[in-house]
Amino acid sequence: MSTTPGAPTASATPSTSRPGSAGTATDLHPTPTPTPTPAAKPARRALGWPVRFAVLSLIWGFSFLFIKVGTQGFAPLQVTLGRVVFGALVLLTMLALRRERLPRSGRTWGHLAVAALFLNVLPFSLFAYSELTIPSTLAGICNATSPLWGMALSVVALSEDRPTRRRVAGLGIGFLGVLTVLGAWQGFAGTDLTGTAMALGASLCYPIGWIYVRRTLAGSGQSHLAMSSAQLLLAGAQLAVLTPLFTTAPTSIPLLPLLAVFALGALGTGLAFLLQYGLVDEVGPTTAQMVTYFVPVIATAAGVLLLHEQLSWNTPLGALIILAGAALTRPHRSPSTRPHPTTD
Repeated sequence: MSTTPGAPTASATPSTSRPGSAGTATDLHPTPTPTPTPAAKPARRALGWPVRFAVLSLIWGFSFLFIKVGTQGFAPLQVTLGRVVFGALVLLTMLALRRERLPRSGRTWGHLAVAALFLNVLPFSLFAYSELTIPSTLAGICNATSPLWGMALSVVALSEDRPTRRRVAGLGIGFLGVLTVLGAWQGFAGTDLTGTAMALGASLCYPIGWIYVRRTLAGSGQSHLAMSSAQLLLAGAQLAVLTPLFTTAPTSIPLLPLLAVFALGALGTGLAFLLQYGLVDEVGPTTAQMVTYFVPVIATAAGVLLLHEQLSWNTPLGALIILAGAALTRPHRSPSTRPHPTTD
């Protein structure tokens, strides 16, 4: 998602446009989008892009609610393992239907293992652990800080990505929004700092992962779908090792948390990737990436209305300030370029 709550996945297509910030996949790795095949066009027209845009916003906005419900029945690492497995099944099914192959290079798989750690395993797990002690609304708002972290990191890690005054101002405004959400003027009273730090750390993982992807996987020639499927397979393998070490098997399988984990993986980590890639391909990155600004709004509404979470005045105000700062940190981009989407 951006930075968003699904599964950011690596692209190997070489960049042909001016580099952007490190906040989201589309910022970090701008790529030209191939012309849609004639067979693909009718499917896209059957369901207009505004409808798919709304569905994608809802899926990512509800992801934080799904995490909260999932952790009510399973350990955080188990929730993360489940979402990765269900997400991988969706992408592998699509890979088989399109008769594409997974990458064959050992070097590519090695770099994808690192990408899986920073773009899937760590952020997904941190968000799940954070929601043990903080509301899903706060986790969704923390997720919106990813472009801010990305812009700050890109100054250090990407020599070609130089900040402008507008983007530096956006960075300052964004972190002012974070302090507003946390209620800094009242000593962070009523806020679990450990849980909040985990959610902010999860958002920080995304730009770290995308900087690594940009430096190591550009030009490998694999499709977005093949690379994404391989990355989720590697994330699942890592979690399959970690989860038994730090959790015990659940004594029961409660239905509602299980459905939440299934929705989190199949929809937020699998289907969302396919939806956003189609949107970027059809209407361009500028319009498609506007979904980022709806996610915290929907996450907040879902948490308040369905989970009855408390919402003080400074939370929505701080969220608006964060989004304004994130908007300012976005680089200007040529309209002819079509960056690769992220399913987070």
